[in-house]
Amino acid sequence: MAQQSILGRIAQLARANINALLDAAEDPEKMLEQMVRDYTNSIAEAEEAVAQSIGNLRMMEEDKREADETAAEWGAKAAAAAAKAREFRGANPTEADRFESLARIALKRQITLEDQSKDLAPTIAQQTEVVEKLKNGLASMRVKLEELKTKRDELVGRAKMVEAQSKVQDALKSVNVTDPTSELARFEERIRREEARVAGQAELAASSLEAQFDNLDDLAADAEVEKRLAELNRPA
Repeated sequence: MAQQSILGRIAQLARANINALLDAAEDPEKMLEQMVRDYTNSIAEAEEAVAQSIGNLRMMEEDKREADETAAEWGAKAAAAAAKAREFRGANPTEADRFESLARIALKRQITLEDQSKDLAPTIAQQTEVVEKLKNGLASMRVKLEELKTKRDELVGRAKMVEAQSKVQDALKSVNVTDPTSELARFEERIRREEARVAGQAELAASSLEAQFDNLDDLAADAEVEKRLAELNRPA
């Protein structure tokens, strides 16, 4: 059953290639792409093998059909010759014998072709079963290829995500990861001190102005005192 082992050999070769890739994997994406290519090539080989098996089956079916048709034709010729032999049997024995011989020849060829057809029948049945198994096996390989492509896309996506995360982590390691709020706190404290200084200056300025106004009030009071004192000293 060489045909039945075709897919097995191809699948075994594909598995060997995949295992070799897994063992030597450095770049996951390239590895997965190579796996898809190898399996796609394996399917192409399987398709060719299955097509050849189907072609052989169709040839045998055609041979059997031709054998059946030709056997039927020789059967018809044998019947016609036998009829002629009966027709000449009484009137012309020689012709009757000749046609009877022709009938025998036709019958022998008919039997030979019928035997060929009978011999082909079990082989065709067996080959038909093999072809169906090969078709199913090939369909299974195609499904596996789609699964492999889906898994490839998933793993490539995950690999890229891991790579991106790794780059982020590496970037974080190269950056000063001290709490930036401490820098902000120092800047805020400096601003507060500046605000306090400005407020102190404003308060000092306000205090000086009030003192000046207080002096003005004292001068006004002194003037009133002097005025009244002058009035008291004025002669009556």
